[in-house]
Amino acid sequence: MITKRIIPCLDVKDGRVVKGVNFLGLADVSSPVKLARFYSESGADELVFYDITASAEGRSLFTDILCEVAKTIFIPLTVGGGIQSLEDFDRALKCGADKVSVNSGALKNPHLIQDAAQKYGNQCVVLSVDVKRVNGVFRVFAKGGRENTGLEAISWICQGVALGAGEVVVNSIDTDGVQGGFDLPLLEEVCRAVRVPVIASGGAGKKEDFVTLFTTLPQVDAGLAASVFHFGQVTIPDLKQTLYEHGIHVRR
Repeated sequence: MITKRIIPCLDVKDGRVVKGVNFLGLADVSSPVKLARFYSESGADELVFYDITASAEGRSLFTDILCEVAKTIFIPLTVGGGIQSLEDFDRALKCGADKVSVNSGALKNPHLIQDAAQKYGNQCVVLSVDVKRVNGVFRVFAKGGRENTGLEAISWICQGVALGAGEVVVNSIDTDGVQGGFDLPLLEEVCRAVRVPVIASGGAGKKEDFVTLFTTLPQVDAGLAASVFHFGQVTIPDLKQTLYEHGIHVRR
């Protein structure tokens, strides 16, 4: 059985980690450097750093903070926010990222995925997709969940993988920050459609939500969360112990 990954997510706005509900109502949490060090030392398998307003504000991501985070941790780092070109990929990687996440930039120019995969390798390119139900259909949203693209989510994910994305992060806007559990119906459709690693994001509120995720959908490779870790409702060592006790393989 594949070892499941536990991934905290740092949503960074104006140099601070923030968290909201359904992508709205952002509240200040902590310093990204301080929080990154804490998660690295707590046994997180990877860390995700999103500059969540870079695309909406039409700017590049905060490279100074990113460099500090990368120097602080000793686990793989995925970086996203304002990634619009190969130059943005290059800058993120030079700052210490191991993988680069594309979302709005790929929607604007799908061949960015292909170009980046050819230059840096598929394993470096992560397709992040913000999904919300609209009249019963899974739709892709852009610019931090602010803009409905009209695209059907599963077909867009399949297109992204065909172009070379080596991993997919599925962000459910419907369950984000609500802490009622992961969006299992959405994740099941994604897992059925693609054969690359799928990371579930949005909805974790307790340890049992991760147990349910991995036992219901063993195809899911990782669980990503923010609030539940940031506010101490779940600690990573306790979570991994609980997963281990349920027969779920984790790195301990």
